[in-house]
Amino acid sequence: KTSECSHVYRLVVWHAARCNRAIACDSCVSPVLEKLQDLLGNYHLDRQIKETLSATHQKANECYQMMSDRQNELEKFSQRSANLAQRLYQEVIATRMCSFADGGQGFPRMVRDLARQLGKRVKLEIFGKSTLVDRDILERLEAPLTHILRNAIDHGIEPPQERLAAGKPEEGIIRIEVTHRAGMLFITVADDGRGIDIEFLRQAVIAKQLTNPEMAAQLTEVELMEFLFLPGFSTTQTVTEISGRGVGLDIANNTVREVGGTLRAVSVLGRGMTFYLQLPLTLSVIRTLLVEIAGEPYAFGLTRIEQVLILSRSKIAVSENRPFFLMNNQPVELIMASQVLELESPAVNIESLSVIVISDRLNHYGLVVDRFLGECSLVVRPLDPRLGKVANISAAALMDDGSPVLIVDVEDLVRSIAKVFSSGQLSKVNQSTHQAVTKIYKRVLVVDDSITVREMERKLLENNGYKAEVAVNGIDGWNAVRSGDYDLVVTDIDMPRMNGFELTSQIKTHTKLKQIPVIIVSYKDREEGRLQGLEAGADYYLTKSSFHDDTLLKAVIDLIGEA
Repeated sequence: KTSECSHVYRLVVWHAARCNRAIACDSCVSPVLEKLQDLLGNYHLDRQIKETLSATHQKANECYQMMSDRQNELEKFSQRSANLAQRLYQEVIATRMCSFADGGQGFPRMVRDLARQLGKRVKLEIFGKSTLVDRDILERLEAPLTHILRNAIDHGIEPPQERLAAGKPEEGIIRIEVTHRAGMLFITVADDGRGIDIEFLRQAVIAKQLTNPEMAAQLTEVELMEFLFLPGFSTTQTVTEISGRGVGLDIANNTVREVGGTLRAVSVLGRGMTFYLQLPLTLSVIRTLLVEIAGEPYAFGLTRIEQVLILSRSKIAVSENRPFFLMNNQPVELIMASQVLELESPAVNIESLSVIVISDRLNHYGLVVDRFLGECSLVVRPLDPRLGKVANISAAALMDDGSPVLIVDVEDLVRSIAKVFSSGQLSKVNQSTHQAVTKIYKRVLVVDDSITVREMERKLLENNGYKAEVAVNGIDGWNAVRSGDYDLVVTDIDMPRMNGFELTSQIKTHTKLKQIPVIIVSYKDREEGRLQGLEAGADYYLTKSSFHDDTLLKAVIDLIGEA
């Protein structure tokens, strides 16, 4: 239903654009008739010709008024359709959601029974019980959270006598906090128990021959904590029905990763341990970062991205023919995304690189993409099963304009990166085999509350080589001008929150922005409006009929030159 509404909405916008062109063309008829009437005014014309000319002029005005009314109705319909599509989207998502309390009903009883069995006093506190969680995710989270809680009671919370000796209350506390943040689901499980001795953990890693003593001595606390999630790894020598088999956290980690999330642990000796789960809100719709690789869009789930940055060439170093940069004083190796995906490598801008940092917990990699396209929510669509497992790709989706985009499988991509590094056939990322061409666009801000007019002006400017951005009202435009770097502002007059005259006046009285030229474009060609616009500081005052002749484009060229 959501995709159908989006399709209807695009059709409405297309028809609205056609309607607006009809209005603009019709508005050109009246000036032509007036000019014809003036030219023939010096001649003695037949009365019937004069009456016919006058009737034609009147009919043109009536047509213009009728088309203007139809356009207003169509814009209102367009807005209602957009609101309806958004409501349907929210309702579809809501049908898949339930409160966290629905899936965690058995946790309090489990904690109480297990604590009684071990002779401990434990209190479970749950914050955010009403937080909505995808039903599928909540069902899969039951096993991981159960393992974490069992470990906290068995390993973390001390017996009452030990807690009293350490200056703690007899009753231990386990807290579960569930919240939505930055378009993702965060679950925190924390206890106030004994925590983990990092040096004891280091010796356990050596004893299990997972690394040599020299390497273990150099491991950081974060790296050591990652060993807890390895299969068969346990810090206790006693195997019971409750824990000690070294499989609990391994299962929890794998399950969280299967739903596109991450799990990490933090411990403070004597004060407790905390597990942080970061997950998507739903499995059907995910928040992604869109990037361009070899001229095509690709989507990365936000939950799988460590960091996004623009990296200057000066920060890139090379060791053993491998380029890298330092992030938090740790080396991060760089690799071209086009090489990993086996695509044609484009020319690279050697001054700066767009980098996505991804990891497999132990290793971080910097994936160099062509450019960032922005964030968006995508409806996940599984690939045709007849394709089998597509390397480095997990699913597909459709963007707002209907074009397809592939969603990257980060787990698979990390494995592919490791293969490329092991092969030694690494492409250079800090220099280009082709001359990099940097295009400098002249930026124009279009401010108009009408979607049809905004799109018409934007396309007119972009078709002539300018970089056009849009704002939906005066306040939005004023915020954009202050935060961006524009060469020109094109604004409507009648807008909510701040009209075009006020926006122009704000720009022209600002010490740093007053040099930006402003073009006011109005539906009505009234002398008082023209004077008011010029008094506010506008450099040009045009009517919207100028879209379909060269007047607007000539005004832009006159103020900021050709693109």
